[in-house]
Amino acid sequence: MIVGVPRETFPGERRVALVPSSIPALAKGGLEVLVEAGAGAQAGYPDADYAAKGAKIIPERRDLFTAAEILVQVLCYGSNDRTGQADLPLFHSGQVLIGFLRPLGAVGPLQEIAARGVTSLAVELMPRSTRAQSMDALSSMGTICGYKAVLIAADTLPRIFPMLTTAAGTITPGRVLVIGAGVAGLQAIATARRLGAVTSAYDLRPAAKEQVQSLGGRFVELPIEAKDAEDAHGYAKAQDENFYRRQRELLGKVVAENDVVITAAVIPGKKSPLLVTADMVKGMAPGSVIVDLAAERGGNCELTQPGEAVVEHGVTIIGWFNLASSVPYHASQMYARNITVFLLHLVKDGQLRLDTNDEIIRETLLTQSGEVVNKRVREFFSLPALAAQS
Repeated sequence: MIVGVPRETFPGERRVALVPSSIPALAKGGLEVLVEAGAGAQAGYPDADYAAKGAKIIPERRDLFTAAEILVQVLCYGSNDRTGQADLPLFHSGQVLIGFLRPLGAVGPLQEIAARGVTSLAVELMPRSTRAQSMDALSSMGTICGYKAVLIAADTLPRIFPMLTTAAGTITPGRVLVIGAGVAGLQAIATARRLGAVTSAYDLRPAAKEQVQSLGGRFVELPIEAKDAEDAHGYAKAQDENFYRRQRELLGKVVAENDVVITAAVIPGKKSPLLVTADMVKGMAPGSVIVDLAAERGGNCELTQPGEAVVEHGVTIIGWFNLASSVPYHASQMYARNITVFLLHLVKDGQLRLDTNDEIIRETLLTQSGEVVNKRVREFFSLPALAAQS
């Protein structure tokens, strides 16, 4: 089968879906790889490196889409709401599309992809299981985002993170609070600790306490308990407004004690919960920094401006998107590893085998035969059950 790697077109996107080192493993699995000219250039992977590993470089995007039986992208149409629609006429019936599709974002693009006869698999829907761990692109990109969030905060903060004893006296360490101890939050904790900050974290899931402490962070415990804190997919569940109101009241003092707050509380398919109010920001010391990793979904901070960095009450609030793309070399390497393992799971003896008895395939399969077929997605958008799902 032929796998195509198009150049990413979302503004500012520098990642690429496969890197040259992926090619030999895919070739061994019976897959031929075509790469659009320049697809890996911004990530640090020139065309010559792909060709040296056995990939064929295709100058024209249209030709790549025509020849490819499977397309692998980082931001497919669905997650690419700026320029992704331009690819729709290039799809052909029976083609397979794999990548980030934002399946719980808007149903329209998914239905358009389905109408083209494309079979799509969304990496965001990968189950969080031991079998699927090496294919979990969300966790890979979350790791990059957590790391980069701390570097951005350290660069913005008008003080240093580590404690230093010098001839000019002792410098006290910076204090960092991470709200939301998922993959991105845990990486942020680890990175802040390595830079010497006194690091603490809060998460409504009790299971997060041990993970935070294993990284050397202090777990903030509040006298409030969430109901059904975690869903079946391993993500935090949305709570009612009474819970969030009480949570904000209790977090106010903790936030004020810290120089940096990194928020990473995301509920799949829903607006990000409001955790840091304007009053809480006002209570922080001038020069403090908030990095809101949930900005794309509205943000965990009331004063976040999605896609921007603003200063309110002397506090810098950073709501930049797509931080993984700012570390494109290793982000692409990690994503390519996830995609390579996923492809080799889907293709056996050179043939695509979509066995829906396999949880990995069943959970990620999004569109097929002209329909949005994913049960979770259909329920989310209140679409009627398909006959086979009744």
